[in-house]
Amino acid sequence: MAQNGSSTNGHEATWIRPDRPPRCTWHLGTTEPSPHQHYKRRFDRTKAYTSVLDAIGDTPLVRMSRIEKTEGVKCELYAKCEFFNAGGSVKDRIALRMVETAEKSGLIKPGYTLIEPTSGNTGIGLALAAAVKGYRCIIVMPEKMSAEKVNVLRALGAEIVRTPTSASFEMPESHIRVAQKLQNEIENAVILDQYINSGNPVAHYDTTAEEIIEQCGGHVDMVVVGAGTGGTVCGIGRKMKEKIPNCKVVGVDPLGSILAQPGELNETDVSFYEVEGTGYDFIPTVLDRSVVDKWYKTADKDSFIMARRLIREEGFLCGGSSGAAMHIALQACRELKEGQKCVVLLPDSVRNYMTKFLKEEWMIERNFLPEKNMEKKWWWDVPVSKIKLHTPVSVLPTTTCGATLQIMEEQGFDQIPVVDGNGVVLGTVTMGNMMSNLTSGKIVPNDAVSKTLYKGFKEIQMTDNLKKLSRILEIDHFAIVMHSKLQCDIANLSLTDLKPSIKSLRAEPVGGAKITNGDGHSSQIYGIVTSVDFCRYLATNAPKE
Repeated sequence: MAQNGSSTNGHEATWIRPDRPPRCTWHLGTTEPSPHQHYKRRFDRTKAYTSVLDAIGDTPLVRMSRIEKTEGVKCELYAKCEFFNAGGSVKDRIALRMVETAEKSGLIKPGYTLIEPTSGNTGIGLALAAAVKGYRCIIVMPEKMSAEKVNVLRALGAEIVRTPTSASFEMPESHIRVAQKLQNEIENAVILDQYINSGNPVAHYDTTAEEIIEQCGGHVDMVVVGAGTGGTVCGIGRKMKEKIPNCKVVGVDPLGSILAQPGELNETDVSFYEVEGTGYDFIPTVLDRSVVDKWYKTADKDSFIMARRLIREEGFLCGGSSGAAMHIALQACRELKEGQKCVVLLPDSVRNYMTKFLKEEWMIERNFLPEKNMEKKWWWDVPVSKIKLHTPVSVLPTTTCGATLQIMEEQGFDQIPVVDGNGVVLGTVTMGNMMSNLTSGKIVPNDAVSKTLYKGFKEIQMTDNLKKLSRILEIDHFAIVMHSKLQCDIANLSLTDLKPSIKSLRAEPVGGAKITNGDGHSSQIYGIVTSVDFCRYLATNAPKE
């Protein structure tokens, strides 16, 4: 746990690493007294609760008889349904434990600010606790996390700071480093820090694991648990090793993450994965991998398809990481016999992913589901290059919002790419996003345009067909078409200088903006295609009957 006023070296605050070696002395068979505060929060569910926080824990264990039958497994398959927690995920347990422990130790007091770097679920748990207890809450999360999580956090009163998904944990712009920067700038701010906080695994050691053992009548042969920070698999794994030594602990880690052992399992060309709340590019302090008997790796497609099966066949309204755990459970449990029990932990609710894997269009766009059988349209195989587009102007991130608005007005654009000095596309500026931020007071005309970037843009190649483009435009208003572009370096120009500058740019295109992919390759922007461009092409080129 970190509190403001950390020691500094010059003007730079000391960075607290999330992967520093653990000081925990736990080992199987230890007789040393635990230094942690252990307690169980059990409530009589037949009586009224004093607050919604009492509805955290004691989640149901449900047998998956339909999938058992469909898959032909011999053992009994059970789901630990963590989406029944008050905030919708297993992370509610650790959020409440960390807050209560910090209160008891005097680390946080009324009027303090809670800051947490998180993929979203821990943030929701903390925001829930902060709302009930009266703390200010700031959540720092990567941009890939769903809009649903952001909306829930805001509804709970939390303040949101987004960071680049591509930023590794050591980079200054990572969600971990940004959170620590904020904590050093805000008086009476505390980072409870799920990556190093012992309350993370201890919450599961005290409650989740004990519930599983009790619900299974003391007989558990296998538990399958996904790993993010690692607190869940660590806490459950340690308790199982103590109470049921023969229980096999299976860890689940996505391709693109490095948590699994042996290290060869992590060798892959995958650098990005869609499943949220699982995997990392470092080994968190709270993850004790010694309690995991076997690790498995998962791919996005398998995870999301299985999550949809859990919803359809068992009625579990769960998220993508639940699908990952279940996909692996069906492989791992093949070694179990009739009468043996396998428990799969389902971490969170589908509430967070309504516009993601729950939507067929989203799944089809990423090739996770096949195309539906439809009558072929005349334009499906037409390449995107057939649509006539204007070569776009781009601006630098240092360009002011006011200057960008004038360019958009002069050129008749609703969106403009923003590129850095090397020509790498950082995002786009859209008229809608600019207007929203200006009217709400989040930006002023003299602010750099980097403060109002939209980074969720889609890209498409000139060689891609219009069928693919139509799927993108069903969800997004535009897509960036890759090939060549025109650069407008106007960062230091005044508004009165813009008009002649734009005219000169029309006469002589220069440079090339690039989108650099994970494999190191880059493409240049050819243009921006909108729904209007697409519809215009269809209207003017439709074959005559």
